[in-house]
Amino acid sequence: MELTDSIWEIIKTNSKSLDGKVWYGVKSTKIFCKPSCPSRIPNKSNVLLFTNLDTPVQNGFRPCKRCQPINEIVSDDIWVDEINYILESYYDQNLTLAELSVLAHGSISHLRHVYQSKTGISPSEKLMQIRMDKAEILLQNTKRSIGDIGNDVGIPNNSYFIKLFKKTYGVTPHQYRVDRIN
Repeated sequence: MELTDSIWEIIKTNSKSLDGKVWYGVKSTKIFCKPSCPSRIPNKSNVLLFTNLDTPVQNGFRPCKRCQPINEIVSDDIWVDEINYILESYYDQNLTLAELSVLAHGSISHLRHVYQSKTGISPSEKLMQIRMDKAEILLQNTKRSIGDIGNDVGIPNNSYFIKLFKKTYGVTPHQYRVDRIN
């Protein structure tokens, strides 16, 4: 089904007129919703339409925790998977807990509580793990500067990036790179 201007207007205004007939998926988050979902309006270019409720799931989309498009409460385990997908997808951006909660279609406090109870770490700690893992790979496989690598993984402050890397790996990024060469 094509995303026409009239369907886009229904999504933008959270109209219930197409609920149960059409669902939309957001390619950047892999979440699908009812047209009436009160979550933030996605970028139009990231929207896919579905006329069959089975199709989004078959295409790897997860139901929205907020609007519950399959009329079932989304399990916390599925939601944590969704949050991890978002963290992996947006690690290189300035991703705050507030922005994460918008992307994952839930409240900040509930997201933090559920994520911590299911994983044992906070979403912020997971984001930092992802960033450090990505930085380690870049240090091993590229000759990019330390500052560029910090920026590439979402930590544009060079001294802060070095401090976090040293806290994680016990050595500075430069020392890490030198030790890997020798």
